[in-house]
Amino acid sequence: MNPELAALKPYPFEKLATLKAGVTPPAALPHIPLSIGEPRHAPPDAVLEALRRHESDVARYPATAGLPELRQAMAAWATRRFGLSADSLDPERHILPVNGTREAIFAFVQAALDRTRPARVAMPNPFYQIYEGATLLAGGQPEYLDCRADRGFRPDLDAVPADVWRDTQIVFVCSPGNPTGAVTPLEEFKRLIELADEYDFIVASDECYSELYLDEDAPPSGLLQACAALGRHDYRRCIVFHSLSKRSNLPGLRSGFVAGDAELIVPFKRYRTYHGCAMPLQVQHASIVAWNDERHVMANRDAYREKFAAVTDILAPVMDFPAPSASFYLWPAVPDGDDEAFARDLFAEQHVTVLPGRYMSRDSAADGRRSNPGSGRVRLALVAELDATVEAAKRIRRFIESRG
Repeated sequence: MNPELAALKPYPFEKLATLKAGVTPPAALPHIPLSIGEPRHAPPDAVLEALRRHESDVARYPATAGLPELRQAMAAWATRRFGLSADSLDPERHILPVNGTREAIFAFVQAALDRTRPARVAMPNPFYQIYEGATLLAGGQPEYLDCRADRGFRPDLDAVPADVWRDTQIVFVCSPGNPTGAVTPLEEFKRLIELADEYDFIVASDECYSELYLDEDAPPSGLLQACAALGRHDYRRCIVFHSLSKRSNLPGLRSGFVAGDAELIVPFKRYRTYHGCAMPLQVQHASIVAWNDERHVMANRDAYREKFAAVTDILAPVMDFPAPSASFYLWPAVPDGDDEAFARDLFAEQHVTVLPGRYMSRDSAADGRRSNPGSGRVRLALVAELDATVEAAKRIRRFIESRG
């Protein structure tokens, strides 16, 4: 077996299962999970109808590049959403359909990392664990960029030493962030592109939460948008990942796309051809419908706004958390500072599951002190329907108030 498999850390939900083992919650209270970021809103009817209409396509092999109509729909959506100039995002050169961002992020690192030279991969800390796992299995070295409250839960790019940048081959951005909900400003994307040019690394922007934002007039910026602002219409050194999982409540469809630098897309497509991960044709047809429709996405945002407002009203008096602007997460500090004990005892007393922040982070030595930037916080995924989410928030508040 690949010896690098031994370097993989237990997945956060494995740790959570261990934490909860042997704990018996009150049977009279229905379980409410706020730990997993799996959307529970209804998927769009038109997408499900397209799946049914094309179900006979399971009899045909799909192509790695996907249907031309699918790439066109993806390119048209990204052009509208990020204000790109007409025809600058070529569906033939700059777009590649993928089976969700998780699979694509993992595969991209395997394809892009050059193991014959120093291979650091920088990532936010806390982070989505696939960034780390993909790096380790590709023979790379994770470089954790702490995202702390005093920086708005974004990394301090200018604090990274030049020798680290010189050894860096890929920098991951997650905006809006998981688990913090932090949004990367356009100027910060531009600064990252400037650093990529200076030190010759790839900027890989995970934007799977980009369509879940609270202010309809202030959608989060994206890496392609920064490229456009800089007149960088070849998207050199830049790659973005988008998905229908959160945008359209279709996590089981496993549908998304990668877009950006054609010099990165071409070899990545070759890798994926050998990897055998072409998107099934019925999924492609359903995805075309989803990318071409914004009405269901706006309705989705409305539902999350209602939940954020209700939960904030309930929890703000007893928990400290950044004002959410995007994603479907809250990232509150726990009152006593022990996120593991909080999660375990909350489950035991109120039958609500949350994820300890330290499970999504790694210890680091920022500012000369060894600490974990996720420690003392928990991630709340507001994915359930409104009534269940509000009930969970009420139980969390009761739990905190019962402890004085």
